[in-house]
Amino acid sequence: MNELDGFYKVCRYADLQEKIGKRFFVNDVDIAVFKVDGKVYALNNMCIHQKAAIIYDGFIEEGKVTCPAHGWQFDLQTGRVPNGIKGLDPYEVKIVDNEIYIKVYPRKLRW
Repeated sequence: MNELDGFYKVCRYADLQEKIGKRFFVNDVDIAVFKVDGKVYALNNMCIHQKAAIIYDGFIEEGKVTCPAHGWQFDLQTGRVPNGIKGLDPYEVKIVDNEIYIKVYPRKLRW
């Protein structure tokens, strides 16, 4: 089994700016990717408050991203909101040879 099984390449590490989000579509999932203090985080890009795909454009502060529309905050590592309830899905990130890979499971159709 390869260490990158289930991971998808999204960009080079150098393509990410510090505390500036970037939007990617991976396996039909809208993802916001952030580089903060050299570490890379990936969260679902859809704000749970108004169902708007704008998290990538959020403000980064103290380990959280703040939705630019209504100010909801989400932990960069867990995706949780400050009171601890589930917020955004976080995705596992790997950096291999300066390339960013994100693990996203395929969506299952619900019939």
